Amino acid sequence: MDFLEINKVLSNKVRIDILQWLKNPEKNFPPQINVPDFRDGVCVCHIQNKTGLSQSTISHYLTLMHKASILIATRHGKWTYYKRNEEEISNYINFLKNNL
Repeated sequence: MDFLEINKVLSNKVRIDILQWLKNPEKNFPPQINVPDFRDGVCVCHIQNKTGLSQSTISHYLTLMHKASILIATRHGKWTYYKRNEEEISNYINFLKNNL
């Protein structure tokens, strides 16, 4: 776990919103076409639509979050789906509890 990279990622309100939305994707996003039960996450297009930001901005945000290991990316054809990496998020929270 790269504590500083995760902190950088979490220093942005929209990226925190994305993590919160992905915690309960059924409640926050429309049904997925290729992944009906959200097992591989939420399509980038749905995340972009919810934020109202440009595709390039959302792609950049999701890439940062993926590189920090707090999101898992899965490709289905030309579409990429993202879900939370619960293990890494838990490691981060435990690090905070135990070290700060």
